[in-house]
Amino acid sequence: MNTASPTAPLRVALVGYGLAGSVFHAPLVTATEGLVLDTVVTSDPGRQGQVREAFPDVRLAASADELWARAGGEDAPDLVVIASPNKTHVPLATAALTAGIPVVVDKPLAATAAEARELAALADRTGTFLSVFQNRRWDNDFLTLRRLLDGGDLGEVLRFESRFERWRPQLKGGWRESGAPEEIGGLLYDLGSHVVDQALVLFGPAVRVYAEADVRRPGAEADDDTFIALTHANGVRSHLHVSATTAQLGPRFRVLGSRAGWVKYGLDPQEAALREGLRPGDESRPWGEEPEHLWGRLGSGESPLTGGGLPVPTAAGDYPAYYAAVAAALRSGGPAPVTAHEAAQCLAVLEAARRSSAEGVAVDL
Repeated sequence: MNTASPTAPLRVALVGYGLAGSVFHAPLVTATEGLVLDTVVTSDPGRQGQVREAFPDVRLAASADELWARAGGEDAPDLVVIASPNKTHVPLATAALTAGIPVVVDKPLAATAAEARELAALADRTGTFLSVFQNRRWDNDFLTLRRLLDGGDLGEVLRFESRFERWRPQLKGGWRESGAPEEIGGLLYDLGSHVVDQALVLFGPAVRVYAEADVRRPGAEADDDTFIALTHANGVRSHLHVSATTAQLGPRFRVLGSRAGWVKYGLDPQEAALREGLRPGDESRPWGEEPEHLWGRLGSGESPLTGGGLPVPTAAGDYPAYYAAVAAALRSGGPAPVTAHEAAQCLAVLEAARRSSAEGVAVDL
């Protein structure tokens, strides 16, 4: 429960300052009205130096235990953001919730749907806020597709194709590419968490899952080229691709309906902007917008690559909306923008996909 005054900024403690912490969470938190980055937890001297350079006024802590020790005190954090390696998500979230500190956890929330449901139950028992950072719900293409669906432009959707593909033939190393089960590495749980979550948000629960998870690159231990097929309860079929080995990238979205189809190439620009050091609110460059030549095309009977269809203006991407919703929920006691129960549904699909690939069967949910 937040004990800060109604007008004081909510103090945020960020656990982890790797890619997720430094590129996504720290910039987005500091750009959100009503939130202030108070503490960063990292034991790495190099990353501590990066924090000091980027945020001179932010406190440093070597261990999350220092946060739990502050719980209930005047300098207790009003929100803890967990952006540390996947295997730490459950124990850190459990500690935060037990201490009564609201918490945001980067995806994936856990390794299993059962663990996610246990965290959701703990949050309910303690009356503590819990949300999962699924920023791709605020991608420009996803927001545009929701607008098209709401407007009925596509008619009845028959098939949803989503690709999150990259060309990274050389391994980077690190836990994300580890094959050790406890690390929760591989693309199925990394990029797969995004594409599955988006499919479930758009088209509802899945009743059947089929997957092919492959390890393509020499020396790789975890899946780096994975396909997931979902049959939704409403009859829509989702074909989802995540890959680090795609030499020619396909469309990000290809959505086929009874009236028309929509095809969109290119990734949302927000991650690239954050990596470049750009920040939301910079008036010199409108946030989340993309040039007209990247707009998707809506039509029927012809390929968009040969001029078929009409260009559809792409909505501006809006990652800042996530933390704005978190701040509003903490102030008002309202719902989280992404719940642990939703994360559990996504994880149930990912678990089924892993089993499907291992056994070569379709799995009913």
